[in-house]
Amino acid sequence: MGRLVIDQQAGTDFRQVTAAKRSSGSGYAPSPKAGAPVKSLWTRAWIHKWFILGLILVSSLGAVPIMRWIVGPGVVVDRVMRGSLIQTLVASGHVETPFRVEIGSQMTGTVEDVLVQEGQRVTRGQPLVSLESRELKAAMIQEQGAVAQAEARMRQMKELTLPAAREALTQARAYLRNMQQTFDRTSELARNGHATRASLDAAQKDLDVAHTQVRTAELQVYTASEGGSDFVMAQTQLAQAQANLDTAISRLGYATITAPRDGVLIDRNVERGTVVQAGRALLVLAPEGDTQLVLRIDERNLGMIALGEKALVSADAYPNQKFAAVVSYINPGVDITRASVEVKLTAANPPSYLRQDMTVSVDIETARRDNTLILPLRAVRDALSDSPWVMAVRNGRAFRQPVKIGLRGNMQVEVLDGLQEGDSAVPVTADVLTGQRIRALSP
Repeated sequence: MGRLVIDQQAGTDFRQVTAAKRSSGSGYAPSPKAGAPVKSLWTRAWIHKWFILGLILVSSLGAVPIMRWIVGPGVVVDRVMRGSLIQTLVASGHVETPFRVEIGSQMTGTVEDVLVQEGQRVTRGQPLVSLESRELKAAMIQEQGAVAQAEARMRQMKELTLPAAREALTQARAYLRNMQQTFDRTSELARNGHATRASLDAAQKDLDVAHTQVRTAELQVYTASEGGSDFVMAQTQLAQAQANLDTAISRLGYATITAPRDGVLIDRNVERGTVVQAGRALLVLAPEGDTQLVLRIDERNLGMIALGEKALVSADAYPNQKFAAVVSYINPGVDITRASVEVKLTAANPPSYLRQDMTVSVDIETARRDNTLILPLRAVRDALSDSPWVMAVRNGRAFRQPVKIGLRGNMQVEVLDGLQEGDSAVPVTADVLTGQRIRALSP
């Protein structure tokens, strides 16, 4: 009871104070009749705020499917536009020189030193590998001595044998003249009866000996002169000695293996101390010259390429650095096991980073169209069949539209019939059915 009295007393005092303030005009309080419903409404709303918020959220979530059912989902579509289209044939291949040179030894020997490294650029005549050559040097010195001996024999023929033979011929001819005079006098005396038959026979004998000596001297002069047997024999001996010397020099040269032409060594299969055999490849040289790119394309694409067509090439190791090439060779035959055709391209200015057997990707430009209707390839369905079509959009609905396509690029195709510039097509990846209502969105 005591507590209740205090509360009532407090309430009475509060009302008295409030009435006094109102009568004095010192404060403002809304009219109980006008402000009570508004205050009551906000109070109730504040008390049930979470419930009201939930109702709003549920209503909004329910409206989304309804709106989607009415206007359809938003789908990013592709537009038919005019532009240029390049049709390319993409293939992979590798770098290769027109030919390679296998460098080996021409004789059996032991490797003394290897003078180059794999990947090194060399010039024609540059020493690459040296073999032990002491025995070859000794053989060359021996043949040099044989040549010197044959040359001395030739000088002896010219300086001694031939002059001596000529001098002997002169003496024999002088003796023959004397013997001829003696024979003539004796014959005259014998006719006059002043000489005996024995004297005449002796004079005839001396004359015959003189003739024989002259013939012998003439033969000696002839054989010692050019064209004579002794001269030809000495000359032949000199030629044989010179040939043997040349062989020895060549064999000594085989001991140093040199580069046959300018290029880059792409393989090395020899080390110091190796015993090599004639004909065995020790080094492989890629000669300098045009760089070729060797491809294998499917035979179904053979009709798309021709000699002289341009291409863009990029190495797999440097995909962002492209360079130009031209189709220079198409193999006339088809590899039946792979159903492919070998194609070679020539790069006039290949980049410095290219290496032998490096893998490359090639885009060969097979055709080009300017100012034509193009559409992204992702919007064309059954593009490889005889009846390609697209999911076009008209009046907010998707429908099947057959099209006729021309060139095919990497990302776009040429539209020849079925669509006009500005028409929309739904990408294949979009989950849209024929007749479905959609909202076309620009990419």
